[in-house]
Parts: sequence; C-alpha cells; structure tokens
Amino acid sequence: MSSVKQAPKPPIIGSPVLAGVVFSIIWLAAGALLLSLLLHFSSMKEGNLGTYSLLVHSISAMAGGLTSGKRSERKGWYNGGLLGLIYGVIVMIVSFLAANAAPSWNSALILGAALLAGALGGIIGVNLRK
Repeated sequence: MSSVKQAPKPPIIGSPVLAGVVFSIIWLAAGALLLSLLLHFSSMKEGNLGTYSLLVHSISAMAGGLTSGKRSERKGWYNGGLLGLIYGVIVMIVSFLAANAAPSWNSALILGAALLAGALGGIIGVNLRK
C-alpha cells in the first residue's frame, strides 16, 4: 500500500490576525464567565474586579497573539501587537456602547496591556511553530 500524503486542510479563518481576534474574544468570554462565578460563589469583592478584569484582558490578548503568531509563521510581535491593538479598541468600543464609558486612563491601561500581551503572545506563537 502506498502512503500518499494529503495536503493539510487550510484553516477556516485565513487571516492570522482575524483568527487571533476570534480566539481572544472566546478567551474573554470564558474569563468573564469565570469572574462572574467567582463573584457570585466566593467572598470576592466587587472592588477587586478591576484588577482581575485587567488580568483577563491580558490573558485573552496573549492567547489571541499566540494564535496569531502561530498562524503567521513570521513577524509574531507585529501580528500579535496588531491583534492586541485591535482587541483593545474593540473592548473600548464595547465599553463605550454598553456602559457609556468615556475613554479614560483605565482604557489606556487596558489598551497598553492588550498591545504588550498580544505582542508577547505573538513572539511565543511564532517560536512554537518551529
């Protein structure tokens, strides 16, 4: 019997950055659900939510950057950083539309954290590819 190699299937989402945005939003949903459950079932205070939400946003951007870097095969810092920037802008737009929250220093902090975490995730993702 001959071993014929089949060509790998192309990913469903072709753009590395778009795939990273989708994965980061999935991680954000999971993190928000986890924070909600912790807030409801534990003795966690609402005052601590700001710190934990920044952590969830950073982890989400890093996971998206990792996906973006892994799919791009090169320039992981660039693709991950672009993903972090897009992710941060999406979060700012959603917070403005949902809660009428004007841009503030907290928004800039989330945007910067998402940019750095996305770039770091992209660097790690490119190196996981090899």
